[in-house]
Amino acid sequence: MLTGIQVALIGGDARQLEVIQKCSELDASVVLFGFDNLQNGSSGITKAELTPEALVALDAVILPAVGTDDQGNVDSLFSSKELRLTHEHIAALPKHAIVFTGMAKPYLRELCSNEGIGLIELFDRDDVAIYNSIPTAEGAVMMAIQNTDITIHGSESMVLGFGRTGATLARTLQGMGAKVRVGVNKPEYYARAIEMGMNPFYTQELISHVSQVDLLFNTIPAMVVTAQVIANIPHRAIIIDLASKPGGTDFRYAEKRGVKAMLAPGLPGIVAPKTAGRIIADTLTRIIMEDARRRRNGE
Repeated sequence: MLTGIQVALIGGDARQLEVIQKCSELDASVVLFGFDNLQNGSSGITKAELTPEALVALDAVILPAVGTDDQGNVDSLFSSKELRLTHEHIAALPKHAIVFTGMAKPYLRELCSNEGIGLIELFDRDDVAIYNSIPTAEGAVMMAIQNTDITIHGSESMVLGFGRTGATLARTLQGMGAKVRVGVNKPEYYARAIEMGMNPFYTQELISHVSQVDLLFNTIPAMVVTAQVIANIPHRAIIIDLASKPGGTDFRYAEKRGVKAMLAPGLPGIVAPKTAGRIIADTLTRIIMEDARRRRNGE
């Protein structure tokens, strides 16, 4: 339980609703900043203006998936007011407080580091990334179906990257009957792809493997689908880039050549916000409970 724990949520989207509900169910005191348009009358949940004074007794601060931008601005689906997290806000937090986000930009990392406040980037955790790979894979398949005139079954599909998201996506495509080729950069990934019945190759050889591809999914957050690669891709092919912005595709050249290429980061929050929210909520409440236990025990 989170009885006696004070938690604040600053901005966010539909995923945060699951976090609010989970924290409330576990008996935390919840303060909402940037939720002016949210109708919620649950006991133990209050709304407030984002001031340093409002943060002085908090145990945890929960930010949206992307945290802040480079100027400290925080997006909120539930408010039209500007939200900006500053040095004064972080400095007001108790030293034991933890700031949670999906991924942090240098601005947020620097704020927390300068004040000695713990920062946890949930999307860096294996458990969260693996759970999130499921709605990501489903969203990628949905995009492929919506933007092609062929079936996934029998298609020449390629997945670049065989990490937590790439492995799930490749297995999903394979289960739908696609002929799956996987671009890897490590011998152990190559071996695993062979074991799973796929056709692996090393990404440095990508140019020689794309001439017949129908669907190309990139999960690598680096420029791998270059102009040289796109020049060898059939015009009918679709590129779906799942890497975080700016992706790993030369979108300018793809448009010039007439190859459809789409950047699609953050699919869990788009296609399955309830599931994505539960993943975040379960993980961060478990961390908060464990941290509270350690502090009680003087560890």
